[in-house]
Amino acid sequence: MTTQNITSLLEGKLYALQNVFELNGRISSYPLSARGFTPSNCYLLCQDDGALLLDTGYSIHEEKILSQIGSVIDTKLPLHLFPMRLNEFMSVCNAMPIAQKFNVIACYAPFPRIDEWLDFNFDGRDVEGNEPLKLDTALLDPNGKISVGTSGERIISAFSAPIRLINTSWIYDEESRVLFTSDMFTHIWGDKLEGPWLISSRNDTTDVSWVRSFLLNTRYWWLEGAEIDGLRQKVYEVFNRYDIETIAPGYGCILQGKEIVEKQFMILDEALRSLDKSRANTEYVYRGMER
Repeated sequence: MTTQNITSLLEGKLYALQNVFELNGRISSYPLSARGFTPSNCYLLCQDDGALLLDTGYSIHEEKILSQIGSVIDTKLPLHLFPMRLNEFMSVCNAMPIAQKFNVIACYAPFPRIDEWLDFNFDGRDVEGNEPLKLDTALLDPNGKISVGTSGERIISAFSAPIRLINTSWIYDEESRVLFTSDMFTHIWGDKLEGPWLISSRNDTTDVSWVRSFLLNTRYWWLEGAEIDGLRQKVYEVFNRYDIETIAPGYGCILQGKEIVEKQFMILDEALRSLDKSRANTEYVYRGMER
């Protein structure tokens, strides 16, 4: 069910907070020629005793995201934040405004003093309006186990993305069988402002050439002519280890259903195989050179 740009992926347990923006050649996470619309996705995992928000969205969507969160959880419910790409505006822009309005306990990060990474363009005060707002850090467990809420009944697994340009996390939620893939599997967008943003095997038309081109024309241009076998193995291990029913990227359409999950992993594997140095030559790539 989708309403007011909130998509329920598991009722009462997991919601996608989606805010759409236009593709007009100015967004580097998409090919220069891409036209249409795509959502920026934040994910709210909920328990009775706490919640976890994956990514915080662009500043342009601040008011909408605050409203979306408030329509799902009470402002007093303990909330943790987890930016999956700390170097990306799409992940971090609204962390401090969210902490100002909601009961944010801490923000997950691999290093201390996360507030020093997130206080740009923000001069907010604490709830009493006195001291500058500080955001506590929850250092990531080396084993990648994170509790949603305080009871420990719902544990998710966080790990380094098997393919990444910058420090990026993937997350698996066993309860909803959702794999959150940040900036991978982001290659499906739409022609219409209203979507749809939830895709199944019935309306998926992507193929190997499409995904290969998307990778090379965005942040994964460096894959061509690289040593790929190790990356392919790491991706396969994720697919083989977890029971995945939904792929939830940080932007682009959400892929739902066992059939499309299997198809997309197979397509990615074949696209990566075609880029290995045994089959492709390394080439200098400039913005707008589409392959």
